[in-house]
Amino acid sequence: MKKVVIIGAGGSLAQYVIEALKGLGNLDLTLFARSKNRLSKNIAEGCNIIEGDAMNYNDVKNAVAGREIVYINLAGDLEAMTKNIVKAMQEMDAKRVIAISSIGIYKTPLKPVLVPYRKLSDIIEASGLDYTILRPEWFTNANEVDYSITQKGTPETGTAISRKSIAAFVATIVQNPELHKNENLGISKPD
Repeated sequence: MKKVVIIGAGGSLAQYVIEALKGLGNLDLTLFARSKNRLSKNIAEGCNIIEGDAMNYNDVKNAVAGREIVYINLAGDLEAMTKNIVKAMQEMDAKRVIAISSIGIYKTPLKPVLVPYRKLSDIIEASGLDYTILRPEWFTNANEVDYSITQKGTPETGTAISRKSIAAFVATIVQNPELHKNENLGISKPD
C-alpha cells in the first residue's frame, strides 16, 4: 500500500487529485491542510487529516513522516514552504515528490507573479529527491481528460487544461512512481 500525503489539500486542484487518487485504491492517503473545515466530508472520507501550516517546519515534518510520496499543491511563500517540505522529506527519508509549479517560469524576463513558482522548481530540482514538477497552463473545470506534456527546455504548447486532466496525470505517476522521475514537465490541453 502506497502512503501518500497531499500538502495543500484544501486547494481547488487538490480536490480533483484527491478524487483521482481515491479511485486508485490500495492507497493510504493523508490530507494536509491549514483548516480541515476547507475539506468537504466527501473529500475527507477515508483519508487521514492533518491540520497544519506549510510555513511551520514541525507541522510539515509530522505530515511527511512515514509517507512515500509527497504531492505539493500550494500558493503563497513557496520558497519557504518548499524548503520546509524538502528538509522534512530528506530527514524522514521520503524520496518521491510531485509538485505543481506554473507555465512560463523559464521565460525571460520572468513575470514577478511567477517568481515563487520558479523558486519552488529550482529548490526541488536541487534537492536530490526523486521529483516530477508539473508546469500547467491555466486551469479549467472542464469534465475531460485531455493533455499533452512538454519537456523542460522545449517550447510550452497547448491551451488551458482541466483540473481533471492534471489529476489524472498525477494519479498515473502515483500509481507508477518510476514514470517521469526527475522530470520538469509542461502540461496543457493540446491545441
